Amino acid sequence: MTVSLTLTVGLAVLIGLSLGLLGGGGSIFAVPLLVYVASLPAKEAIATSLLVVGVTSVIGVLPHARAGRIRWRTGLLFGAAGMVGAYVGGRLAAFVPEAVLLTGFAVMMLATATAMIRGRRGASGPTVPRELPVRRVLLYGVVVGLVTGIVGAGGGFLVVPALALLGGLPMSVAAGTSLVVIAMKSFAGLAGFLSSVSIDWGLAAAVTTAAVAGSLAGARLAGRVPEVVLRRTFGGFVVVAGVFMLVQQVPGDGRVKILVAALAGALAAGALLVAGRRRGPAGTTEPVRRASPNHQADG
Repeated sequence: MTVSLTLTVGLAVLIGLSLGLLGGGGSIFAVPLLVYVASLPAKEAIATSLLVVGVTSVIGVLPHARAGRIRWRTGLLFGAAGMVGAYVGGRLAAFVPEAVLLTGFAVMMLATATAMIRGRRGASGPTVPRELPVRRVLLYGVVVGLVTGIVGAGGGFLVVPALALLGGLPMSVAAGTSLVVIAMKSFAGLAGFLSSVSIDWGLAAAVTTAAVAGSLAGARLAGRVPEVVLRRTFGGFVVVAGVFMLVQQVPGDGRVKILVAALAGALAAGALLVAGRRRGPAGTTEPVRRASPNHQADG
């Protein structure tokens, strides 16, 4: 148990690093870590991940705020809408079997990996961010909040693209603003879970402390590491973890699991290869986008 706890706390730093650098992905690391390393039941792991990610996001907001990388009006509005969806999702999760929750989470991980490696359109685009339309913010906030509550995903990997695509925020500003949204939705989702799930507060405190340390380090590195390196490294790791989680939910002997793993891996690799080719070689995204005059508005 001591070795398991030590390993869990040590790996929890990755949760914070992901949040600090990318503005999302904390729950992608937290749920598998708590389920497969700390040996928590799925629903307790999801509830604990919401607590860890919520607290870590609050602390992670501070360095981004000092650096002027947060769009407060957009973040608070998005977060308020997301809290409604997250609370409802957390209550609904009590009626969903654990295997379904973990399978849904694994699928979300693979979708995340594809999105991260593919990148966001116009990531090199407008330097002057604009506020998102209110109705669209509310709609996206509720939808992302439902995902947060049901499968325990903080939603940063959905929030950041929405802020970048719809609001025209630079990656660093979208990541900082996303932390505001994630914190609000995570606590709302946790409130929904606490009606039916108990938490090991000692373990949660230890994991949160490690994640906060990672978040502060990640925020200091934000902007210094090339975005394409961050995205593709993160995406590759998530593919492996997502396939692993998906295989664990498949009934049958080892041969069936190997077959499912190979199939899932091949599909994920194919999707990522196609996405990568559409984006062009690493590091060439910006020139490719600038070659088209249609993407120079507000630039």
